[in-house]
Amino acid sequence: MPTVVIVLLFLLGVALIVKGGDAFVDAASWIAEAFHIPKFIIGATIVSLATTLPELLVSCIAASQGKTDMAIGNAVGSVTANIGLIMGISIFCMPSVMKRSKFAFKGLLMILAAGMLYLLTGGGALSTRDGLLLLAVFAIFIWENVRDAQRAIGAASGGGKPEGGLGLNLIKFALGAVGIVLGAQLLVDNGSELARMLGVPEGIIGVTIIAIGTSLPELVTTLTAIAKKQSSLSIGNIIGANVIDLTLILPVASVISQGSLPIAEQSIRLDFPACFAVCLLSIVPPLLTERFRRWQGIALLAVYAGYLFLLCTTFL
Repeated sequence: MPTVVIVLLFLLGVALIVKGGDAFVDAASWIAEAFHIPKFIIGATIVSLATTLPELLVSCIAASQGKTDMAIGNAVGSVTANIGLIMGISIFCMPSVMKRSKFAFKGLLMILAAGMLYLLTGGGALSTRDGLLLLAVFAIFIWENVRDAQRAIGAASGGGKPEGGLGLNLIKFALGAVGIVLGAQLLVDNGSELARMLGVPEGIIGVTIIAIGTSLPELVTTLTAIAKKQSSLSIGNIIGANVIDLTLILPVASVISQGSLPIAEQSIRLDFPACFAVCLLSIVPPLLTERFRRWQGIALLAVYAGYLFLLCTTFL
């Protein structure tokens, strides 16, 4: 395929993601208000599941083709990008106060999942049994979110619905999700092709271009949420997406790769430790103070930049 066509498809992917993200956040916010569900819970469930579809699809396709480094790098690298880059931008631009009860359980689940993944893969592979342990964390995550939503609906005191109809917003939500998924796929496919033309190794492609590409839905959702001053939706989406990335994508990929997913040295030595480190940095300070502060956003961005530097200088 000519280079010009690849670049044009790449830009089309960006446009679809941007437009889809805008419609997506508008519809998610309407659903939260109409059904009296806290926006944090909407962000941590419906929005997160839809915006992690690109990561799930890419990792599954890569695993089915025997490209295990790409499958692992995409899933774990997306979490590191979500926190270090996207959450770092979100907190830097919009420091916020949030009750500990709103994010503590889900944040601790994210740290637990990252730590489990690091420990379970120390032997150089992720087995089906290990994958089932991670899936158990995913099931707990979904159960807790459903319970939170039920409590919120039960405690709602009624009130009128916001302007706009349910049907229209469901259509906007669906079209936004489709735009995000198709756009991310176009961006990843053509961005990866450009990277290969430059001779970048598959493992590094997975944790950089593909990981950032499949994280663009979260980035666009976050930037849109910042513009609309919906910080709870932004942070909830990022935490929820990360739990799903860590506890669903790699177990599914391990099944596709016939029961065991081999883990490369790059992942064990650098990718997994970096992922665990940014998870701790993103959750522990606000657990203590109930505040996401600007210095925390700067620290996350600095750690992510340091991770990319070490990745390029050590494994490129």
